[in-house]
This record gives sequence, structure tokens and C-alpha cells, in this order.
Amino acid sequence: MIGVLAQISIFGHGLAAAFFAALTIWQFQRKTERNKAQISLVVALAITSFWALSIAVEGAFSPISNFAESLRNLGWLIFMFVLLRVGEGRDEPTAVNIIYFALVLVLIGQIIVDSLIPIFAGSPRLGGMAAYTSLVLRMLFSIGGLVLVHNLYSISAHETRWGIRLPMASLAAIWTYDLNLFTITYLTQQLSVELVAMRGPAMACLAPILALASIRNTEWQLKLSRSVAFRSLSLVAIGGYLLMMIVIATALQIIGGDYARLAQISFLFGTSVAALVLLPSGKFRAWFKVKLAKNFFQHRYDYRAEWIRFTDTIGRPGSDSAPFHERVVKAIADITDSPAGILLMPDDAGRLALQSRWNWPTIQVPARACTSRTVSFFEETGHIVEFDALRADKADQKIDAGAIPEWMTNDPQTWAAVPLVHFDRLAGIILLARPRVNRTLDWEDLDMLRVVGRQVASYLAEARSQESLSESQRFDEFNRRMAFIMHDIKNLVSQLSLLARNAKKHADNPEFQSDMISTLQDSADKMNGLLERLSQHNKAKPEEPKPVKVAALLQSIIEKKRLLHAIESTQIDELTALADPARVDQILGHLIQNAIDASPEGQPILLNARRRDLSVAIEVLDRGEGMSSEFIRSQLFKPFASSKDGGFGIGAFEARSLAVAMNGRLEVESKEGAGSRFTLILPLASQLTDDEIVDERVA
Repeated sequence: MIGVLAQISIFGHGLAAAFFAALTIWQFQRKTERNKAQISLVVALAITSFWALSIAVEGAFSPISNFAESLRNLGWLIFMFVLLRVGEGRDEPTAVNIIYFALVLVLIGQIIVDSLIPIFAGSPRLGGMAAYTSLVLRMLFSIGGLVLVHNLYSISAHETRWGIRLPMASLAAIWTYDLNLFTITYLTQQLSVELVAMRGPAMACLAPILALASIRNTEWQLKLSRSVAFRSLSLVAIGGYLLMMIVIATALQIIGGDYARLAQISFLFGTSVAALVLLPSGKFRAWFKVKLAKNFFQHRYDYRAEWIRFTDTIGRPGSDSAPFHERVVKAIADITDSPAGILLMPDDAGRLALQSRWNWPTIQVPARACTSRTVSFFEETGHIVEFDALRADKADQKIDAGAIPEWMTNDPQTWAAVPLVHFDRLAGIILLARPRVNRTLDWEDLDMLRVVGRQVASYLAEARSQESLSESQRFDEFNRRMAFIMHDIKNLVSQLSLLARNAKKHADNPEFQSDMISTLQDSADKMNGLLERLSQHNKAKPEEPKPVKVAALLQSIIEKKRLLHAIESTQIDELTALADPARVDQILGHLIQNAIDASPEGQPILLNARRRDLSVAIEVLDRGEGMSSEFIRSQLFKPFASSKDGGFGIGAFEARSLAVAMNGRLEVESKEGAGSRFTLILPLASQLTDDEIVDERVA
């Protein structure tokens, strides 16, 4: 049996040496400009190949093998240190640098002690003490290496963790195996030949993983997280694991009899697999956090840490940070460890609509995201809704079931709804997804979410006020420009008035006639320039809405616009709307002009009118480039926001304002690449009398 294990050890370590040597040569010959991390990786791979070769030739724990093992650990330690130093972001924690320094001292001490073992070979007492010290130092380094692996992975930014996940897992496997080997040797006072023999094949299996890691992250660039901090939990976890392993392995040694060695190896293998599977699991960490908070702490939350994290998430946007509303969702979701969430905010009509989503692309939010009682319910009660209790009919009696939309309760991932109330006004609702470890909200959760919800509501109200102030300032700037234009028009009018007075005196003078033509041409050029800078604005006092024959009005508009672009109609019903004809003409003028600008050459515009319930629906349809839903929701009806080069961004804003002034509204349907449909909805009136028709024609 021992002979077979020896052959496995020689073959396994020889194979590992060949794999790591090939990996070293491949990394060295890659035609890229090497940075410090790549150079340190090549050195670490080469030393690992030398270590495996020394064991295959000289055997395990020979002087040269011990020295090669220390060099291997030093090489990988340098690689991790360089990877941390070249990382972009904040400086690394001082505690991590201290651990690096301590581990270097451990390696130096290990090399010195290993060199003393042959010298003390003639003295059993001194030789045993040196071997014992060397074993303890190896255990200490394995523990420290695992702590550093955990911290380096933890402090890296989420978006760059994929690049170091495989090498960190490989290093964790190396030092976990070493920790088990040295711990068993320490406990049993004899070398485990089985673990020593399988060390080589295990290392050979890690070489392809490191090769794959080199392909995934060719530059070995690391970005540090903004929350860089030393994670002492890894040290506690490894210490607890080591203590548990010592106790159980010792018990197996005492009661195991002939099967003690097999039981120990099975236990070590099982615990190693469990650690590798459970510890990286987010669900396991979340479950452990919940159990820890329930059984060891009086309060679930560290309020100081939570408030600092909350403030940092919302108030410190960086160059690569998420949009403000997305950060709002994340700030509240992180409190309950929810993996996703969405933000609903009231629109101009007071109805809730989707504003932003974070890590939740699958939830389907309808355009009308609330019922008629949703906003009033949350404004009056500020109640946090827990959907599991609502589905099980165990919700608080204060909750109005009719105020909760069905799409929320029908989605099994919806977990809680947090209202954002600011001075008894609903600023929004945050819908949280179910956390990894399902649980119910307790009083501490509710208090925390209620306070944070009020704080977020104030941020949203302030953001909206800033947006309104910005729009007001831009309107002031627009009015200022209009004042300059009016001044230019006044000068032109004065010039033409003077020209008209002088024409009465000098009309027969040829020279005056020539100057007059030049002056008129110049005035015309200036007026055309001003018209290009102006949008159409009706400054006359608007009339009160009255019955208007829609078909006649549309036919008149089609005749006027037909010279500019082809306009067709498939259905124009004989309907009467209650509206102001001038304002309707102005609205349709904006919409048709926008449709002309968006339509390709030769593609006609459709203009239709039909009855819809108790309203008249006038449609303007084009087959242009269309608009995205994001642009329609957030920019289309905002003043000075335009998708056209040089556009004022006033047309759609003014059209909707005019429609609202006539008790109507403006609806938009658009799809990118397929065109847009603008629908003007006006109140339906009774049919015009014959006298009114005559008056309209005369007008």
C-alpha cells in the first residue's frame, strides 16, 4: 500500500510540475506588455513548478522540498500583495498590510527552522523541537493565507470579482489542503502518507483553473471597493473550523480503532467540500447573519454602520455610479438584504408609474401601476406592506386590500412595499424583492424602514424641487432671449415705418427706389432669420371652448399642410368637439410639424378623427424613427428637451398644456424604428346648429 502511495505521490507531483512549467512558459511567451501583477504571477508559477518537481525527485519534507515550499508560499504571497497594490480605488487597509508583514516573518522563521532540522539530527530532543516548530509555522501561514485570500476577494469591487474569483479559489484550495495536512500531522504526531500522496494530483488539478483565470483576466487589473475594510470574520471562521477539526479528529482517533485514519480523511474531505460550497454562497451568508442577529445581539442592526452605508450609497455618486433613483432603491434594499427592488413615483396626474429598477428586470409593471385608492392609502397611513402576510390573509386589518394592485401580490418575488411619505404627500413607493433568506419583518425592521423611507422621501422631494427650479431658470433664460428678439423686431418696425413715411416724399426718385429695394431686402432677410429662431406662439387671448366641427377643421389643416408634406386620412368622422379652434389648430400644427420632421421622404402622414366614448380622438401618425419609452416618460413633455438638432423642445410641452387648458389630454404611443402616434383627446359636444355652421364658415 505504501509503495502504491509513493508512486502516486511521484507521478502526481511530477504531473503538477509539468503543468505549472507549461503554464509558466505560456505566460512568459504571451506577446503583451507585462505589468507587475503579470510578472509576479509568472514567478509564482515557476516556483510552484520547482516545488512540485523537488518533491517528485527528493520526496516530501526533504530539506530542498521544505525550502521550495517556503519559496512557493512567498511567491503567491507576493502575487497577492502586488495585485492589491496595483488595484484602483482606495488605499488598502492597514490591518491587511500588517498580516502580509507577519506572514513574511513566518516564512523567514520557517526557512531558518527548516535549516536547523538537519543540524539537530543527532539530538532527538532538539530535532523534535525544530520539527514541531516548523509544523506550527506552516499551520500559521496556512491560516494567514486563507485570511488574506478572503479579504482580497471581499475588498474588490463587485464588477471585477469575476476576474480574480478563480485564482483566489485556487489559492484557498492550496492552503486549505495544507492546513488539513499539517493539522492532522500535529494531532496524530505522525505524517499522513495518504494526504501527502494526494497533494500532487490535487495541485495538478489546479493548473488548468489558473490557466482559465489567465485567459479571463489577461491584464490582472483589480478595482477596490469603496467599502475597503479588513474582514476579521474570516479569521474567526477559520479559527472555529480549526478548533472543530481538532476536537472531532481527536475523538475519531480515540474511538475509531482500525478505521480511525479512514474516518479522519473522510471527515476532512467532507468539511473541505462543505466549506467550499457554503462559504461563497450568498444565501448561506444571509442565513448566518439572520441567525447571528437573532441569538447573539440585542438589536438586529448596527445603526451607525447602516446609516453611514445608507448615506454613502445615496450621497456620494462617483464617475461610474448608478443614477440617483437607482441608488435610492439600492440604499433601502441593502438594509434588509433584498437582492432587487423598484421605485414607483407619482406622475403629473398623480398616478404611480415606474421610475427606476435595481437588479429586477423580470418584474412586469403596468403603465397604470396603482389603483384609485393606492396613493391616498399610503399618504394617510404610511403603512409598510408585507406581501407574504397579505397573500396568507394574515395582514394587519389597517391594510386596505383594494389599495394594493394585483400585479404586486401576483408576483411571488414581491416581499415588501415601503412608502416614501414627505409631509403627508406620497413621494414614491419602493417595492423590495424577497431576500435570500426568507423571513418576516419584525418591529425593528419596520422602524428602520419607516425612518429611512421618510429620509428618502425628503431626498426625492428636494430632487424634484431642484428640477423645477432648473426648469424655471431655463424659462427665464428663454424669456431673456425673447426680449432680445422683440428688441430686434422693434428696430425693424421702426425702420420700415420711416421708409413708408419717406416714400410719400421721394417715391419718384430712382435712387430712393433703389435704396428702398435694398432696405426691404435687408429687412426681409433679418425677419426670416428671426422666424427661424422662433417657434409658433399665439399671443392672443384664448377663447372659451365652444362647439367645433372636427371634420371641417381637419380638412382645412390638411389643405394648408399638403404643400409641405403628403398627408392622408383613413377615417374622419363627423363629430363636434368642445374646444377652442385656434388652440386646436396650434396643437395640430405642432404635432404635424414634428411628424413631418420625423418622417422620411415620400412617407405620408396619417390624420384621423374618431369617437372614443364621450370624447373625440384626433390621431397624428407617422412612420419615422420613433421614440424610446424612457424618452417619452422622462423628456418628451419637459421644456427644452428635444430629440431634434437645434429644436427648442417647446412644441410637445406647449401642445399638452393647451390640451389640458381645454379639458383634454395628449396621449403618445411610439416604438423605436416603427414611428409614433400622437392622439389629442377632446370633450365631445352636441352637433352644431345651422346658424353656428354658417358663423363658422363666415369666420
